[in-house]
Amino acid sequence: MALDLTPLFGPRRDDTVGTMVRGLVGSEILRIAAEIRELVAQGKQVCNLTVGDFSPREFPIPSGLGEAIASALKAGETNYPPSDGVLQLRQTVQRFYERTLGLKYPMDGVLITGGARPVIYGVFRAVMDPGDTVVYPVPSWNNNHYAHMVGAKHVTVVTDPEHGFMPTVEQLAPHLSEARLLCLCSPLNPTGTMISPEALRDISQRVVEENRKRESQGRKPLIVMYDQIYWTLTFGQTKHVTPVELVPEMAPYTVFVDGISKAFAATGVRVGWAVGAPSIISRMKDVLGHVGAWAPKAEQVAVARFMDDVPAMTAFLETMRRRVDERLVALHQGFEAMRAAGLPVRSIAPQGAIYLSAQFDLVGKAGLRTNDDIRKLLLDKAGFALVPFQAFGLKDETGWFRLSVGAVSLEEIRAALPRVEAVLREATGR
Repeated sequence: MALDLTPLFGPRRDDTVGTMVRGLVGSEILRIAAEIRELVAQGKQVCNLTVGDFSPREFPIPSGLGEAIASALKAGETNYPPSDGVLQLRQTVQRFYERTLGLKYPMDGVLITGGARPVIYGVFRAVMDPGDTVVYPVPSWNNNHYAHMVGAKHVTVVTDPEHGFMPTVEQLAPHLSEARLLCLCSPLNPTGTMISPEALRDISQRVVEENRKRESQGRKPLIVMYDQIYWTLTFGQTKHVTPVELVPEMAPYTVFVDGISKAFAATGVRVGWAVGAPSIISRMKDVLGHVGAWAPKAEQVAVARFMDDVPAMTAFLETMRRRVDERLVALHQGFEAMRAAGLPVRSIAPQGAIYLSAQFDLVGKAGLRTNDDIRKLLLDKAGFALVPFQAFGLKDETGWFRLSVGAVSLEEIRAALPRVEAVLREATGR
């Protein structure tokens, strides 16, 4: 008979853990997602636009990738990979960046990781010392949590819908002299918007100027972490740009965050990569090697094989973009039609990623005081689940939300829009 240890633990005690984790805040997105799962389990009809993930039913991974993973496992590719990644995949990523972005990096500037999150942690851990300052715009994803984990000071720059929730050089400039790390993301989670070439060029030039000044003073440079995990999912005439493409002098100061999670709807396959200055990448390799944050070897071998099949990969991405875009467009057009009818909703036209930014301007109406009040109203009365921008660091109760389309069908979206319109009409008396 097993010894039941449960009575020995008693109430949860915070004095058994360190100061850092006691102050670490849980994910608001995951909390909302758990609430949605419970409602679905109870049989409630929900159009779930909360999680930045993909339903395999709606967005399966490429068949060629799945077959390559199975083949690699069958071939016995199950031992430890090199700490910086399987050479074949590093070479594939190197060729991919040269072919698609026009950037040729040395091999020691490429690091393979278990998804993109270890890249972000690795950048923070390799670059930052306790007390150093990180600057990032809000809304944005999880920079505050990584800053907390490494003991960094953080400066947030509040953006606005008029600039697509992207920072401008005028907003960032006052903070760059004190910063050790600047975090940028395009296409942006949570907004689905993209930074313009002009804005990114201005920011990059300012970073180069700042680092020239620091070099003459013997100070550490300002590093830019450029998260482009969604860059293959862009729509219409919007063009993805990079700091290094626009200002080549940015190369020593830029680390790219990238991987297959979003491009191939492969969030659970866990293959990501960092591309950047070898001096930083080598130290990230050391940090993540101790953590054991490498991608499984079979998946690495399979991803290399699939990405080297350029026609198959290109065909998959074209289909992926079309299917994501049609969902985002359906939401945007639905909200624009409601807006034209005088209802208090608007959205930003899709640009990239799997997200749409939408504002439900209901604060102060029908007894609604906060974004969370609006969220609960739409969930309870319309079965419409979305995430407020407060989950991404924007504190003001402005009615802005992230809508993620990776786990819903076009039919679910079309069925939900009339329910949303009915709630807005009831809330406003129209």
